[in-house]
Amino acid sequence: MEETKYRVGLIHATMNSVQPILKAFSDYAPHITLKNFMDESLIFELNETGIVTKDMKRRLLNLIEKAVKSEVDGVLLTCSSFTPVVAEISHLFDVPILSADLSMLEKAVDMGSQIGVIATVEAAGPTTTRLLEGVAKERGKNVRIETKVITEAFQALQNGDRHKHDELIHKEILMLSDDCDVIILAQFSMARALETLGTASKPVLTSPEISVKAIVDRVSNIELTK
Repeated sequence: MEETKYRVGLIHATMNSVQPILKAFSDYAPHITLKNFMDESLIFELNETGIVTKDMKRRLLNLIEKAVKSEVDGVLLTCSSFTPVVAEISHLFDVPILSADLSMLEKAVDMGSQIGVIATVEAAGPTTTRLLEGVAKERGKNVRIETKVITEAFQALQNGDRHKHDELIHKEILMLSDDCDVIILAQFSMARALETLGTASKPVLTSPEISVKAIVDRVSNIELTK
């Protein structure tokens, strides 16, 4: 049976997120047509401000609007730092708008009560922690979250030093594995570190694969209800 040819718009705030999500779509949903929309100045500004400003929200809204006008069936934001914005603006559109990491966070809460979070962008650490707390509260589950932010890893990746980027993440995974049931890599750009990790003693979740499956499920279900 032939797969339905859906179209998904990808909203990027950094080039580092592009390769991991394109690979995930190639591996798990090659029948999906992708349309990419980018404003890399967003991540640079976020690293300076530490918060998502009103102007940044407007620029994200503009990118999503461009994607929707290009006749996509759904939109996926690939930067976890902007996940809270999705809840504020998704109701403005008639197609599903999904955040980078919500499905991954739900899975992590289901898997354990001691959760480790590793981020390489300053704002992504507390953002992911707050979202995890919200998911746990919705599920009526008590969780303990330990969050590590290693901004030098993001800078290494920006400078083309993938080895240092991966090595710093591997070190944090090893340290968190002693006390945590499951470990989350907060950003799409971090997923590449698993390719060089080898065997981990605890589950390590990344959002590209889970996000791909989530957006495909959403657009497929909407099509079925039409």
